Amino acid sequence: MLAGWAFSFSLRSARETEEETMDSKNIRRLVECAILVAVGTVLSLFEFKGAWALGGGITFCSMLPLVMIAHRHGTKWGVGSALLYSLIQLLLGMSNVQYAPDALTAVGIILLDYVVAYTVIGFSACFNGVIKNRCVSIVVGIVFTFALRLLCHFLSGLLIWEVLWPNSLGWAPAVWSIAYNGSYMVPEMVITSIVAALSYKPLKRYWLGEDLKSTKAA
Repeated sequence: MLAGWAFSFSLRSARETEEETMDSKNIRRLVECAILVAVGTVLSLFEFKGAWALGGGITFCSMLPLVMIAHRHGTKWGVGSALLYSLIQLLLGMSNVQYAPDALTAVGIILLDYVVAYTVIGFSACFNGVIKNRCVSIVVGIVFTFALRLLCHFLSGLLIWEVLWPNSLGWAPAVWSIAYNGSYMVPEMVITSIVAALSYKPLKRYWLGEDLKSTKAA
């Protein structure tokens, strides 16, 4: 009986220790993700426009923190953080929603220009199990998810904005939408990919989340 009680107590203690470790790990994840989302939000406030741009704004890697979250903590945390980021961007860009003449159009703007457009960035690490070279996987993930965001803005421009305000150049709606949105999204994609690739070697342990493992071991 005494041996059974001791065994039961040891199992309970081990379980409590494991739960405390998991709680500590999740708290660190939450704090880190919140900080990275905040960094991305601040970076998104500083935009510049190239001479080629037909509209929109180019930021200096405002979505790179979201990409790093996905690689450090997995797609689940990446998507959740990207969703939070999208809601913040929605609040910052609420004036755009006010142009909608009806509720359906407003929903379309909210989803295509904000919620879906930014949340897809959370899937940036989806190629890690397919591409062995992690640096290449990071860049491919950026290109893929940024292309998905571009697709969202393209559909928004084609189905909503070109209907509300046809472009003054007389271009076909599809041509104008891809040209307008591509003029800022392609440079954003290129800049983010280059910075991610250059930062991989010096920040490798952080991209791979090795610092999280060492903390857990300690």
